[in-house]
Amino acid sequence: MKIKTVLISQPRPESERSPYFDIARNHKVQVDFQPFIGVEGVPANEIRKQKIDLSAFGCIILTSKNAVDHYFRLAGEMRFNVPESNKYFCTTEAIALYLQKYIVFRKRKIFFGQTGLEDLADTFKKNKNEKFLFPCSDKHTDKISSFLKNAKVQFTPAVFYRTVATDMKDVPINSYDMLVFFSPNGVESLVHNFPNFKQGEMHIGVFGDSTAKAAEDAGLKVHLKAPLPKAPSMTMALDGYLTQNHSKK
Repeated sequence: MKIKTVLISQPRPESERSPYFDIARNHKVQVDFQPFIGVEGVPANEIRKQKIDLSAFGCIILTSKNAVDHYFRLAGEMRFNVPESNKYFCTTEAIALYLQKYIVFRKRKIFFGQTGLEDLADTFKKNKNEKFLFPCSDKHTDKISSFLKNAKVQFTPAVFYRTVATDMKDVPINSYDMLVFFSPNGVESLVHNFPNFKQGEMHIGVFGDSTAKAAEDAGLKVHLKAPLPKAPSMTMALDGYLTQNHSKK
Protein backbone atom coordinates (compact mmCIF):
# COMPACT_ATOMS: atom_id res chain seq x y z
CA MET A 1 0.00 0.00 0.00
CA LYS A 2 1.37 3.39 -0.98
CA ILE A 3 1.26 5.77 1.98
CA LYS A 4 -0.57 9.00 1.23
CA THR A 5 -1.69 10.16 4.69
CA VAL A 6 0.29 10.16 7.95
CA LEU A 7 -0.90 11.09 11.44
CA ILE A 8 1.80 12.22 13.87
CA SER A 9 0.72 11.72 17.49
CA GLN A 10 2.15 15.06 18.63
CA PRO A 11 1.07 18.72 18.46
CA ARG A 12 1.68 20.57 15.21
CA PRO A 13 5.20 22.08 15.20
CA GLU A 14 5.27 25.80 15.91
CA SER A 15 7.91 26.41 13.25
CA GLU A 16 7.04 26.05 9.58
CA ARG A 17 10.65 24.96 9.08
CA SER A 18 9.94 21.61 10.74
CA PRO A 19 11.27 18.62 8.76
CA TYR A 20 7.75 17.19 8.80
CA PHE A 21 6.63 19.86 6.34
CA ASP A 22 9.59 19.04 4.09
CA ILE A 23 8.51 15.40 4.18
CA ALA A 24 4.96 16.35 3.19
CA ARG A 25 6.20 18.41 0.23
CA ASN A 26 8.92 16.07 -0.97
CA HIS A 27 6.82 12.90 -0.80
CA LYS A 28 3.50 14.55 -1.68
CA VAL A 29 1.80 13.10 1.39
CA GLN A 30 -0.68 14.62 3.82
CA VAL A 31 0.90 14.92 7.26
CA ASP A 32 -1.50 15.76 10.10
CA PHE A 33 -0.81 16.28 13.80
CA GLN A 34 -2.92 15.22 16.76
CA PRO A 35 -1.60 14.99 20.34
CA PHE A 36 -2.67 11.60 21.69
CA ILE A 37 -1.80 12.53 25.27
CA GLY A 38 -2.07 15.62 27.45
CA VAL A 39 -0.78 16.74 30.81
CA GLU A 40 -2.64 17.95 33.89
CA GLY A 41 -0.95 19.39 36.93
CA VAL A 42 -1.12 17.83 40.37
CA PRO A 43 -2.54 20.32 42.92
CA ALA A 44 -0.41 21.60 45.79
CA ASN A 45 -2.38 19.70 48.43
CA GLU A 46 -1.39 16.41 46.79
CA ILE A 47 2.25 17.44 46.88
CA ARG A 48 1.91 18.03 50.60
CA LYS A 49 0.40 14.54 50.92
CA GLN A 50 3.53 13.22 49.23
CA LYS A 51 5.40 14.99 52.06
CA ILE A 52 7.46 17.01 49.62
CA ASP A 53 9.11 20.12 51.09
CA LEU A 54 10.53 22.15 48.20
CA SER A 55 12.90 24.00 50.53
CA ALA A 56 14.67 20.72 51.36
CA PHE A 57 16.13 20.37 47.86
CA GLY A 58 18.94 22.47 46.41
CA CYS A 59 19.20 20.41 43.22
CA ILE A 60 16.40 19.80 40.73
CA ILE A 61 16.41 17.08 38.05
CA LEU A 62 14.44 18.10 34.97
CA THR A 63 13.68 15.62 32.18
CA SER A 64 11.04 17.56 30.22
CA LYS A 65 9.56 21.01 29.70
CA ASN A 66 6.48 19.78 31.57
CA ALA A 67 8.67 19.11 34.60
CA VAL A 68 10.01 22.68 34.40
CA ASP A 69 6.54 24.21 34.10
CA HIS A 70 5.02 22.24 36.95
CA TYR A 71 7.96 22.70 39.33
CA PHE A 72 7.64 26.47 39.08
CA ARG A 73 3.82 26.31 39.04
CA LEU A 74 3.77 24.42 42.30
CA ALA A 75 6.42 26.68 43.81
CA GLY A 76 4.06 29.58 43.11
CA GLU A 77 1.00 27.78 44.47
CA MET A 78 2.90 26.84 47.63
CA ARG A 79 4.30 30.37 47.98
CA PHE A 80 7.84 29.05 47.84
CA ASN A 81 10.46 31.51 46.63
CA VAL A 82 12.81 29.47 44.46
CA PRO A 83 16.37 30.25 45.64
CA GLU A 84 18.86 31.64 43.15
CA SER A 85 21.32 29.11 44.55
CA ASN A 86 19.34 26.17 43.11
CA LYS A 87 21.18 23.87 40.73
CA TYR A 88 19.34 22.34 37.78
CA PHE A 89 20.31 19.07 36.10
CA CYS A 90 18.63 18.72 32.69
CA THR A 91 18.54 15.84 30.24
CA THR A 92 19.09 18.11 27.21
CA GLU A 93 20.22 21.61 26.29
CA ALA A 94 16.69 22.42 25.03
CA ILE A 95 15.27 21.83 28.52
CA ALA A 96 18.08 23.85 30.08
CA LEU A 97 17.36 26.79 27.78
CA TYR A 98 13.64 26.50 28.54
CA LEU A 99 14.47 27.41 32.14
CA GLN A 100 14.95 30.99 30.92
CA LYS A 101 11.16 31.25 31.02
CA TYR A 102 11.43 31.29 34.82
CA ILE A 103 14.95 32.20 35.88
CA VAL A 104 18.01 34.15 34.75
CA PHE A 105 20.12 31.66 32.83
CA ARG A 106 23.45 31.03 34.56
CA LYS A 107 25.54 28.20 33.22
CA ARG A 108 27.32 27.65 36.52
CA LYS A 109 24.05 26.48 38.07
CA ILE A 110 22.52 24.71 35.08
CA PHE A 111 23.90 21.46 33.74
CA PHE A 112 22.69 19.45 30.78
CA GLY A 113 23.60 16.33 28.86
CA GLN A 114 24.03 15.91 25.15
CA THR A 115 22.01 12.71 24.98
CA GLY A 116 20.65 12.30 28.52
CA LEU A 117 21.34 12.50 32.24
CA GLU A 118 23.97 9.78 31.92
CA ASP A 119 26.27 12.41 30.42
CA LEU A 120 26.21 14.20 33.79
CA ALA A 121 27.56 11.28 35.82
CA ASP A 122 30.69 13.20 36.85
CA THR A 123 28.66 16.29 37.74
CA PHE A 124 26.41 14.22 39.98
CA LYS A 125 29.48 12.81 41.73
CA LYS A 126 30.70 16.34 42.47
CA ASN A 127 27.35 17.02 44.15
CA LYS A 128 27.03 13.67 45.91
CA ASN A 129 26.16 15.28 49.26
CA GLU A 130 23.26 17.30 47.82
CA LYS A 131 19.58 16.34 47.97
CA PHE A 132 17.94 16.10 44.57
CA LEU A 133 14.26 16.53 43.69
CA PHE A 134 13.00 14.66 40.62
CA PRO A 135 9.67 16.19 39.44
CA CYS A 136 8.03 13.66 37.15
CA SER A 137 4.74 12.37 35.77
CA ASP A 138 2.71 9.50 37.13
CA LYS A 139 3.85 7.42 34.15
CA HIS A 140 7.56 8.13 34.08
CA THR A 141 9.86 5.28 33.12
CA ASP A 142 12.29 3.62 35.54
CA LYS A 143 15.30 4.39 33.33
CA ILE A 144 16.12 7.70 35.05
CA SER A 145 15.53 6.31 38.53
CA SER A 146 17.76 3.30 37.80
CA PHE A 147 20.58 5.56 36.62
CA LEU A 148 20.29 7.79 39.69
CA LYS A 149 20.28 4.80 42.05
CA ASN A 150 23.32 3.30 40.36
CA ALA A 151 25.07 6.67 40.58
CA LYS A 152 24.20 6.75 44.31
CA VAL A 153 22.37 10.07 43.99
CA GLN A 154 20.21 11.09 46.95
CA PHE A 155 17.01 11.82 45.05
CA THR A 156 13.31 12.00 45.77
CA PRO A 157 10.86 11.38 42.91
CA ALA A 158 7.68 13.45 43.12
CA VAL A 159 4.63 13.26 40.86
CA PHE A 160 4.04 16.88 39.81
CA TYR A 161 1.82 16.17 36.80
CA ARG A 162 -0.22 13.39 35.24
CA THR A 163 -0.27 12.07 31.70
CA VAL A 164 -3.81 11.66 30.42
CA ALA A 165 -5.34 10.41 27.18
CA THR A 166 -6.62 13.11 24.83
CA ASP A 167 -10.24 12.83 23.74
CA MET A 168 -9.87 11.81 20.09
CA LYS A 169 -13.22 10.20 19.39
CA ASP A 170 -13.88 12.73 16.61
CA VAL A 171 -10.59 11.96 14.85
CA PRO A 172 -11.11 9.84 11.69
CA ILE A 173 -8.37 7.45 12.75
CA ASN A 174 -9.08 4.85 10.07
CA SER A 175 -8.66 7.39 7.26
CA TYR A 176 -4.87 7.43 7.73
CA ASP A 177 -2.40 5.12 6.03
CA MET A 178 0.16 5.49 8.81
CA LEU A 179 0.23 6.36 12.53
CA VAL A 180 3.42 7.47 14.29
CA PHE A 181 3.86 7.04 18.06
CA PHE A 182 6.49 8.44 20.41
CA SER A 183 5.61 6.89 23.78
CA PRO A 184 3.75 3.95 25.31
CA ASN A 185 1.21 6.49 26.59
CA GLY A 186 0.33 7.40 23.01
CA VAL A 187 -0.39 3.76 22.22
CA GLU A 188 -2.51 3.49 25.37
CA SER A 189 -4.47 6.56 24.25
CA LEU A 190 -5.24 4.91 20.89
CA VAL A 191 -6.62 1.85 22.66
CA HIS A 192 -8.55 4.03 25.12
CA ASN A 193 -10.16 6.16 22.44
CA PHE A 194 -10.73 3.38 19.92
CA PRO A 195 -11.25 0.10 21.80
CA ASN A 196 -12.40 -1.63 18.60
CA PHE A 197 -9.51 -0.34 16.49
CA LYS A 198 -8.36 -2.69 13.72
CA GLN A 199 -5.00 -1.99 12.09
CA GLY A 200 -5.66 -3.72 8.80
CA GLU A 201 -3.14 -2.46 6.20
CA MET A 202 -2.28 0.64 8.20
CA HIS A 203 1.44 1.19 8.79
CA ILE A 204 2.71 1.88 12.31
CA GLY A 205 5.84 3.88 13.16
CA VAL A 206 7.29 4.06 16.69
CA PHE A 207 10.14 5.82 18.44
CA GLY A 208 12.01 3.87 21.10
CA ASP A 209 12.00 0.33 22.44
CA SER A 210 9.34 0.94 25.10
CA THR A 211 6.96 2.39 22.50
CA ALA A 212 7.58 -0.56 20.20
CA LYS A 213 6.82 -3.01 23.01
CA ALA A 214 3.61 -1.15 23.92
CA ALA A 215 2.49 -1.27 20.30
CA GLU A 216 3.22 -4.97 19.99
CA ASP A 217 1.51 -5.69 23.32
CA ALA A 218 -1.55 -3.89 21.95
CA GLY A 219 -1.57 -6.26 19.00
CA LEU A 220 -0.16 -3.79 16.47
CA LYS A 221 2.31 -4.67 13.75
CA VAL A 222 5.24 -2.22 13.77
CA HIS A 223 6.59 -1.30 10.33
CA LEU A 224 9.02 1.49 11.23
CA LYS A 225 11.07 1.60 14.41
CA ALA A 226 13.28 4.59 15.15
CA PRO A 227 15.93 5.57 15.96
CA LEU A 228 18.00 3.84 13.28
CA PRO A 229 21.81 3.87 12.92
CA LYS A 230 21.64 6.31 10.01
CA ALA A 231 18.40 7.99 11.09
CA PRO A 232 18.55 9.06 14.77
CA SER A 233 15.36 11.14 14.58
CA MET A 234 11.83 10.12 13.65
CA THR A 235 11.74 12.64 10.81
CA MET A 236 14.87 11.15 9.24
CA ALA A 237 13.54 7.62 9.70
CA LEU A 238 10.13 8.54 8.30
CA ASP A 239 11.71 10.27 5.31
CA GLY A 240 13.67 7.14 4.45
CA TYR A 241 10.67 4.88 5.03
CA LEU A 242 8.45 6.89 2.70
CA THR A 243 11.16 6.90 0.04
CA GLN A 244 11.27 3.12 0.23
CA ASN A 245 7.48 2.80 0.32
CA HIS A 246 6.93 5.05 -2.70
CA SER A 247 9.59 3.29 -4.74
CA LYS A 248 7.62 0.06 -4.71
CA LYS A 249 5.46 -0.68 -7.70
